[in-house]
Amino acid sequence: MRILVIDDDLMAGELTAAILEDLGHETVLAENGVEGAERLGDGNNFDLVLSDHNMPMISGIELFRELRRQEIKTPFILLTGDDPEACLRLEPKLDGCLMKDFSLEDELVEILREVGNQE
Repeated sequence: MRILVIDDDLMAGELTAAILEDLGHETVLAENGVEGAERLGDGNNFDLVLSDHNMPMISGIELFRELRRQEIKTPFILLTGDDPEACLRLEPKLDGCLMKDFSLEDELVEILREVGNQE
């Protein structure tokens, strides 16, 4: 899969990308929601977007909503340090929400399997 990773925390973004690359996926990093939206709008083909929730300028949920307004339907997984269930209540149309903690690698494997089965 070709995956866009959006995170304003460079270390967190690189860690997420490294996990995905170890699993055999291609990643592209964006440092914030604005850059992420630009990469998606430039006709880049991504199979999945993984975005941090709490970012300056535009949050992950705001980015998701903007992409859907633009009719960009790429599966979108939110990464958060907050309660994932609370984020899903704020935006139930998200394809998933994962906690950014020690279990992230295992949860990424599972959610990638689920997204891959939808295609």
